[in-house]
Amino acid sequence: MEFTFDTVYDQKAVTAMARGLRMTIRKKRSRRSHIFGWFVIGLVLLLTLPLDGSPLVIEGRTVVTWAAGLLIFVTLLFEDRINAWLARRRMLAGTDRAVSTFTEDGYCTETAVGKTEWRYENIQHVAEDKDYFIFVFDKRYAQVYAKDGMTGGTVEEFRAFISKMTGKELQSMK
Repeated sequence: MEFTFDTVYDQKAVTAMARGLRMTIRKKRSRRSHIFGWFVIGLVLLLTLPLDGSPLVIEGRTVVTWAAGLLIFVTLLFEDRINAWLARRRMLAGTDRAVSTFTEDGYCTETAVGKTEWRYENIQHVAEDKDYFIFVFDKRYAQVYAKDGMTGGTVEEFRAFISKMTGKELQSMK
């Protein structure tokens, strides 16, 4: 059986890839970072808001502290989008669209830059959300494949195929 994916690496796709990395191989580190971030936000509020009933005095250092807390808050809320935006800025020209063909022997990805052959045993995690399949190789590298750009079979058939070829169970990110 042969499956083909035509994937555009736009902001949505790269955000899904960043989320896949965060929810699989970076899960433990991400959880610690989130706990620390929320702790710092709580500390900012605790140290800058008057708890004894006195009036709120806004000074320069209070504004700076709130700005730092707000920056951490925004980063926690939009972490995947920020990571995706940074990753897209580092992408090579011509790699924003890929056509990948999956066979029993391995899979091949072709971009405007070139053609690369991959082996299934290099994949550490396989995840999926409602629009993409995400292959995670290590804590910094992943690939994403758009379900709506798939030909050669159904999503369920590909799910079974990739689980068999990698020996990994798909993680759902819904």
